[in-house]
Amino acid sequence: MTDASAPASSSLEAHPRAAVATQAPLPAPATGHGVPATTSPAGSPAAVAPQPKKSGRVRRLVVPLVILAAVVYAGRAAYDYFVEGRFLVSTDDAYVGADTAIIAAKAAGHLTAVPVVENQVVHRGDVLAQIDPGDYEVAVDAARAKIATQDATIARIGRQIDAQRATIAQGEAQVQSAEAQHAAAQADAERASLEFDRSQKLLQTGFGSQQRLEQATADRDRTAAALAGAKSGAASAAAALQGMKANLDVLKAQQNEASRQRGELVTALAKAERDLSFAKVVAPFDGVVGNKAAEVGNLVALGTRLMALVPLNAAYVDANFKETQLADIKPGQKVDVTVDALDGKVIEGVVQSISPASGAQFSLLPPDNATGNFTKVVQRLAVRVAFPEDVLKEVPLRPGLSVVATVHTRDPDAPKPTLLGALGLDAVASRTAKP
Repeated sequence: MTDASAPASSSLEAHPRAAVATQAPLPAPATGHGVPATTSPAGSPAAVAPQPKKSGRVRRLVVPLVILAAVVYAGRAAYDYFVEGRFLVSTDDAYVGADTAIIAAKAAGHLTAVPVVENQVVHRGDVLAQIDPGDYEVAVDAARAKIATQDATIARIGRQIDAQRATIAQGEAQVQSAEAQHAAAQADAERASLEFDRSQKLLQTGFGSQQRLEQATADRDRTAAALAGAKSGAASAAAALQGMKANLDVLKAQQNEASRQRGELVTALAKAERDLSFAKVVAPFDGVVGNKAAEVGNLVALGTRLMALVPLNAAYVDANFKETQLADIKPGQKVDVTVDALDGKVIEGVVQSISPASGAQFSLLPPDNATGNFTKVVQRLAVRVAFPEDVLKEVPLRPGLSVVATVHTRDPDAPKPTLLGALGLDAVASRTAKP
């Protein structure tokens, strides 16, 4: 037996920790806080007891805070939706537009200069293209020469009128002389007639001679003939004077006709000068050149497309809202426009107008819904959004860009909605608020 127990005792001595482990665990002495003290591997109580873990305490603090923040955020979001969000109508079917002008030639000829390039900013009055003006300059010179010739014709007729007036003055003098001669002849005729009557009576009473009667008769006949000649001369002079005055009227009519012809020639000159001005193609407004097709040496005809001019300072947005969104949209309402090309920058615009019909009605082949295969599709109407000029100067809006348009349909002058108002308790609140 002594030999059998010797190896066992030697093994325990060699491994004292294993011997301790085989023994029954001893109850740990209680600490002052009622928590059993841990024992050391040697069986003695530990010197310091470990504290409870902090993770549980932090969790008990963070979870309520997160829940509270979520509740506050949800309440704030619900309040914002109740006050403002439910009055916002938005669509992403919106694009920037502008009244782009197609610059075309209004004169025919070869292009001698095109001083602009693609995407160049130009101002109103800047030269975009120059057409050979040679033929139009010749037409202007010819029109001016015709006017000069007509001026000479008018001057000649004016001189003829002056000469005719002098002739009329001479004719008037002749008429006056003829009338004086007629008056003198008439007086002589009356005197001769009286002398004849007196001589005839004297002869009948025996106091006159036959010779005296014959002389009185001859004087009477001679003065009568002279009176008739004077009367005829006065009539002839008066007729000549009337002819002179008629010729003067004819000359005046010719002068008036020549003046009117000169007016036609002036109009022709103005047209020639206008055609000459069309040889220089200028920008009708401020904008940016695009889609340029004009090159030096090209032969252009009337209406040949040269380039396009885009007015960036007059850009707008056409937002295509659904028909179910249009009930509260009215001109003058504020619009927030988010521009995709500017990293979502928001600019403020105003509803300018609403299209009178849907886009389908303006298409080449409008739909005919009076068929058996009708399917109701929500239609869209274009809402035009305008921007102030200072905004367009700061934000470069290019036609064709995609944007998101959000219309504020709530009246900014009306008071903000309240929960009491939504519940119909505004009257109760106002009565309780009164002292």
